[in-house]
Amino acid sequence: MNPIFESRYASSPEAVKQYDTTQLRDEFLIDDLMQAGEIKMTYSHYDRYLVGSVVPLEPIKLETADALKAEYFLQRRELGIINVGDSGIIEVDGEVFQLDHKDALYVGQGKKLVVFKSSNPEHPAKFYFNSAPAHTSYPTKKISLADANQFELGSLETANHRTVSQIIIGGVVTTCQLQMGMTTLKTGSVWNTMPAHVHDRRMEIYFYLDVPEDQAVCHFMGQPNETRHIWVHNHQAVISPPWSIHCGSGTSNYTFIWGMAGENLDYSDMDKAEITELR
Repeated sequence: MNPIFESRYASSPEAVKQYDTTQLRDEFLIDDLMQAGEIKMTYSHYDRYLVGSVVPLEPIKLETADALKAEYFLQRRELGIINVGDSGIIEVDGEVFQLDHKDALYVGQGKKLVVFKSSNPEHPAKFYFNSAPAHTSYPTKKISLADANQFELGSLETANHRTVSQIIIGGVVTTCQLQMGMTTLKTGSVWNTMPAHVHDRRMEIYFYLDVPEDQAVCHFMGQPNETRHIWVHNHQAVISPPWSIHCGSGTSNYTFIWGMAGENLDYSDMDKAEITELR
């Protein structure tokens, strides 16, 4: 199946200062993920990062897109997948992996055949994936939340009590540059990634989930002294440039998947923006 593919070019912070709401959403919001029976890809020119989704009602093969100029999708890429739906199966060059809700799979560069399946098509899996350029091949590995590095941050008093799960990250799985994880807000907390920060040597994408149908999250981006906001709903994602903060506040608690790639794999390498300095 040919993927639904679109490309997003990089924007400078000076240009973004002039964007209205529609321009901001067109450039940075990905609002059409999780289409039943389809594979969707959005290619960002920030660090050549690619974000997508697969909802298989019947087996769907991961095909390359013409714009990638590759013989097969993982010829020069690595792949991280997290299932945010019901139980599913991923076959990688004949090796079978079952992914239940919020299980993850890392697939290294060079794997030629990746097939997505739902265990029960009436209750399909919903595979969210990120991909980054890769220079060598590392082993395919399944990771559950129990396997992840987990720690708690924030507090209920500051409305940001949350559990951070580092899933595809050094020490859990070896990658070239791709990192992925999941942050879950506790009941009564709504702020994520606060205090905010930027990391100039890698970009990031936030994918929001577990957002109730009648609720929303206000995602903040932009330079610390020139912030903008985008309202997002369940199963929508926001591209975060290296020069931008990335944080949000919801009208209820929620979860989001973060994915990163770039020059540096040091998770703690960031420049913090004090809350009182944000504008």
